Amino acid sequence: MMTNDNITLTETEKDDLDAFFQFQLDKEANYLAAFTSKDPTDKTAYIEKYTKHLNDPTIHMRTIKVNNETAGSIAKFVMEGEAEITYWIDKKYWGKGVATTALKQFLTLENARPIYGRVAFDNFGSQKVLEKSGFIRVGADRGFANARQTEIEEFIYKLSD
Repeated sequence: MMTNDNITLTETEKDDLDAFFQFQLDKEANYLAAFTSKDPTDKTAYIEKYTKHLNDPTIHMRTIKVNNETAGSIAKFVMEGEAEITYWIDKKYWGKGVATTALKQFLTLENARPIYGRVAFDNFGSQKVLEKSGFIRVGADRGFANARQTEIEEFIYKLSD
């Protein structure tokens, strides 16, 4: 388990995007995330998309660092008028409390409420992260998961305050 002192959130910069791109190439991570880009190996498309996000005032994006090393990303975005949370942690940091600590820190910086999180039905680690951060499961939806090339169920979580 990491301590809060080891985990920090910094403003995401364009230079961080290369590391984020590498993280999402991991096949297991991509499978668990499920709702990913059509072609996770297309670095140009990835960098273009996230560079636009850096300049979008409705998106609040931070880089997660562990002992000053880039360990993941976390962001609030708006979809269909609702604030949603998304995060991605480098696989080497899974199971160490990094995502939970980062999400709790992020929620002190981002005050949009309610805020929603969506997670694949079988991504138990991410479900725990949301629950430990005060999110309550409020529903389910089905959608096409690019990483699995099939429609799957996703659980919807909500944090009210």
